[in-house]
Amino acid sequence: MNHSYKHLSLDEREEISLWKVEGLSLREMARRLNRDVSSISREFKRNAPPSRPNRYRPARAHIRSMQRNKLSRTHLRLKKTEIRQYVLDQLQLGLSPEQIAGLIRVNKFNFSISHEAIYQFIYAEARNLIPLLAHSHRKRLRRSHSKKHRKSHIPQRVPISQRPSVVESRNQYGHWEVDTIISRQSKASLLVLVERKSRVVKLTWLPQKSASHARAAINRRLCHYPKGLRRTLTYDNGSENVEHIQVNNTLGTRSYFCQPFHSWEKGTVENTNGLIRRFYPKKTDFANITQAQVRFVERTLNSRPRKCLGFKTPDQVFRLGVALTG
Repeated sequence: MNHSYKHLSLDEREEISLWKVEGLSLREMARRLNRDVSSISREFKRNAPPSRPNRYRPARAHIRSMQRNKLSRTHLRLKKTEIRQYVLDQLQLGLSPEQIAGLIRVNKFNFSISHEAIYQFIYAEARNLIPLLAHSHRKRLRRSHSKKHRKSHIPQRVPISQRPSVVESRNQYGHWEVDTIISRQSKASLLVLVERKSRVVKLTWLPQKSASHARAAINRRLCHYPKGLRRTLTYDNGSENVEHIQVNNTLGTRSYFCQPFHSWEKGTVENTNGLIRRFYPKKTDFANITQAQVRFVERTLNSRPRKCLGFKTPDQVFRLGVALTG
């Protein structure tokens, strides 16, 4: 007998439905169709209504079979429980799929996953997690990458790959990450500075997102700290960062830049941005926000106990750094 398996056709299902009414045995049905008797038995068990197993309808049975076959060809994403739990934990902390995938590679876990697989998992199998994404679109949008700035426009740009390893280890104070949160309703924006070791954040309201305003804000917020708290600054490739050399000349810092479209490489400030967005959602017009309100958010974040700091606050850890370096 040929043992290669082929699913029953709709015609065969109609035949066995008639034979069932006539009272034929499963073995006789199998003989007439040149099938294994177990195939006929399995057909009735799988595709008859569970509440009425003796009521077999060939058309409905065929639909059930096709649906089951389609699901069997669907590949589950993030099959391992360990990976799923890690992704869920990081999403709840406000990280994006790209940041999560990047951290897995940086921390060299015994598993890896791409950010695309995380997006597919969320939209195909865990849609309840969509609100944890930055944009929370019910349907996934296809994005096109701009060719603008494909060639670096930042003078004396040093890539993050050349940044000292001590920055990555967080064993030393004075290494900052920089970002700008924009307002779609106006030109106003927020400059965000985060110190990597303590996670202390410095927020500054900017009337517009420009290089001169960003440079002035960074200098103003960091100039009064000891030199040991002003070592490096890590930026993305935005045009507001083109005056980084002037910042270095003023503060005595060194600057490093993420790869294009690799914002997860400065994950500390990206995570902080997610916390800030809880106060100022995407549709917030920063032109209507006062500096006093910004300082309130800054104090709130800096007085918030952090698990990664042993439940100390960023202010407490940063003050220790001031004492050690002062």
